[in-house]
Amino acid sequence: MSNTNTIFGWVLASGIVALGLSSVSSKFFHADKPHVEEFGYVIEGGDEGAEADAGPSLAELLQTGSAAAGEAVFAKCTACHTVEQGGAAGIGPNLFGVLGTGIGSHAAGYAYSSALAEKGGSWDYEAMDAWLTSPRAFANGTKMSFAGLSSAEDRANVILYMREYGGGPDLPEVVVEEAAAEEGVEAEVVEDVAEADADAADNIEG
Repeated sequence: MSNTNTIFGWVLASGIVALGLSSVSSKFFHADKPHVEEFGYVIEGGDEGAEADAGPSLAELLQTGSAAAGEAVFAKCTACHTVEQGGAAGIGPNLFGVLGTGIGSHAAGYAYSSALAEKGGSWDYEAMDAWLTSPRAFANGTKMSFAGLSSAEDRANVILYMREYGGGPDLPEVVVEEAAAEEGVEAEVVEDVAEADADAADNIEG
């Protein structure tokens, strides 16, 4: 019986000591709880309204592009289209001589979607470029499921390749930017002034 009392006494004493140590340590070692609202990463977005480099114009790309390069890109289109003269219509119409013709009316007998047939206008280079960029954006409701070509160079090259089959309108001329034109005018003015000064100097010396 005395041994049991001794054991209980030691257990009780140990508990008291442990409780005391816990109280003392909490005074010396205090940790702040993390603020739950501060968790996570902050991702900063780019500047809104920033304009990307527009790159060369369609006219420039058509002047410097390659029909041979366009043939490789057009390989994506051959599952639905033929481009040779007299080629059969597939899922899409034959495209021989399509450039410059009416939108949605080029291939006689082909069942164009109403979205394309009612679009109006003609397949000029700007229209074809917009169509190749995103057929659905160009004519919402079109049957064409192809998403489009994101590369402006690829689109220009495909247009040049299509132009090899049936021709098309004259390629658009590259428009000289106004700033470059003004620089040219300023250079001519400076040159004229220099020539006038030289003539005046010769007259004085004469």
